[in-house]
Amino acid sequence: MAAAADGLGSIAIDTTQLNMSVTDPTAWATAMNNLGMVPVGLAGQQLVTDSICVPGFDPSLSMMTGITPINPMIPGMGLVPPPPPTDVPVVKEIIHCKSCTLFPPNPNLPPPSTRERPPGCKTVFVGGLPENATEEIIQEVFEQCGDITAIRKSKKNFCHIRFAEEFMVDKAIYLSGYRMRLGSSTDKKDSGRLHVDFAQARDDFYEWECKQRMLAREERHRRKMEEDRLRPPSPPAIMHYSEHEAALLAEKLKDDSKFSEAITVLLTWIERGEVNRRSANQFYSMVQSANSHVRRLMNEKAAHEQEMEQAKESFKNALTGILTQFEQIVAVFNASTRQKAWDHFSKAQRKNIDIWRKHSEELRNAHSEQLMGIRREEEMEMSDDDSGDNPSKKLRVDDSALAAQAYALKEENDSLRWQLDAYRNEVELLKQEKGQLFRTEESLTKDQQLQFLQQTMQGMQQQLLSIQEELNNKKSELEQAKEEQTHTQAMLKVLQEQLKSAKELAEINGHDESQANEINVLTVALVNHDREKNSEKRSPGLKSEKEALLIGIISTFLHVHPFGANIEYLWSYMQQLDSRISANEIEMLLMRLPRMFKQEFTGVGATLEKRWKFCAFEGIKTV
Repeated sequence: MAAAADGLGSIAIDTTQLNMSVTDPTAWATAMNNLGMVPVGLAGQQLVTDSICVPGFDPSLSMMTGITPINPMIPGMGLVPPPPPTDVPVVKEIIHCKSCTLFPPNPNLPPPSTRERPPGCKTVFVGGLPENATEEIIQEVFEQCGDITAIRKSKKNFCHIRFAEEFMVDKAIYLSGYRMRLGSSTDKKDSGRLHVDFAQARDDFYEWECKQRMLAREERHRRKMEEDRLRPPSPPAIMHYSEHEAALLAEKLKDDSKFSEAITVLLTWIERGEVNRRSANQFYSMVQSANSHVRRLMNEKAAHEQEMEQAKESFKNALTGILTQFEQIVAVFNASTRQKAWDHFSKAQRKNIDIWRKHSEELRNAHSEQLMGIRREEEMEMSDDDSGDNPSKKLRVDDSALAAQAYALKEENDSLRWQLDAYRNEVELLKQEKGQLFRTEESLTKDQQLQFLQQTMQGMQQQLLSIQEELNNKKSELEQAKEEQTHTQAMLKVLQEQLKSAKELAEINGHDESQANEINVLTVALVNHDREKNSEKRSPGLKSEKEALLIGIISTFLHVHPFGANIEYLWSYMQQLDSRISANEIEMLLMRLPRMFKQEFTGVGATLEKRWKFCAFEGIKTV
């Protein structure tokens, strides 16, 4: 067991103890061929790399320095290497000890099978040991995995090893499948293939059960503490009735600060049945003392009602001031949306101003409704007070019997008023529930309308796409017509020059009538061509006076905006003059007059935008 205290320092290589050269590959190949194995890995390598397994590590270091103990089962922090990916096979290396050498299994073979792990397992079964293996050699090999508490070796080449902690068992399972060879001997009694598996031991299961019972006790204690913390406090104990306690209680009933505690004791005594013929007078005096507090409570209620009225008045005044400020803010927004100031804002600024204006109007309307509700409640309370005060004024009589009757009527009136308030609250709740149901129906109708609008928008988008395709086709046809027109104009110029030259030759030389006829035919053709051009120019005429008025307004608007304007901006301006006009109508009118208005694309990608410009002055020059 002394070697186990050295921790992981026993894994280091001592090449002086080997009987053959570490760097000689032929010697290693001969030794492994004698065992019937294919040489795997390099000689002199450890179980894991030095970055994972630190030589000379002292396990008791954490207890002395206060460092938190490191769990060796965490990947990259102990003997067990980090778990490799599932698609990459585990490559094990040769392990050298002082008395033996462990050769890894063939990586192409499947991993060795293990049984189901018992709960709290700290014991492993090690089979396939060499016949000449001693307990010291076994301890030397497996003490690398952790502290060993017991080794039970059998005569049939197997043993049971019990570790101090559960995670050490996983590191021992890692050695399953290794071939163990004692020294450099090739005898069969000095070699064997290890098979390490979980073992079921009574001591491990007993310790695991003890740990589970301890955790269950801690959980029960924690739940009990939580229940005790959340349990409501017990009511105070009430003393039994006696004449002395009754006298003290009578004094407490007269004190305003101790009245609530004393009235609870009096109620408990009466419910217990402490009232009898002997104590009836004493109980009557205590009940009379309790009744004397009614006037005090009514006065307190009146004072609280007065404070509530003052608070309501202050709240109403504050709400009125807030409402006036909201009106001023809305007035500012309305002034900003007028044409004089609206044109100077950008598109994003206009959008923000519109959103702010709508939000302010909604808040103003909500506050005004709240103020009107407060005023309606005050009017209803004033009518209730008038109806309740008039009978009391008529019943002012000095007789004591009439005063008592008036007091009883007043109490009955108060109880009826409280019932009326309760009924009013129920009616308000029913109205709210009905309003919620009505809102749900409205939301359903709004959803249906929204779906219908979405469908219409999709149809309009499809129509817009088809119109754009037709527009592109028309543009291509227009370009072809322009090319043909330029070609014909060039031909006309050539013919006119030929005609002039022919006329000059005819005048000089005096040609015959056939040449004159040819000249007349050319002149007639030119005149007909000019007439056709004039008819084509006059064909896209205006249909009504409204279109002429629209063209004049649009021309003025686009002349003010030399960089052009998109169709939405132009439509929003025209909406203020005529709300029935549509954007599609304006766009078709602009497309009918290509010599007055032209369309240009600005921006790139997502910022691509179509703008219309006024080009009548350029059109006149080209004509």
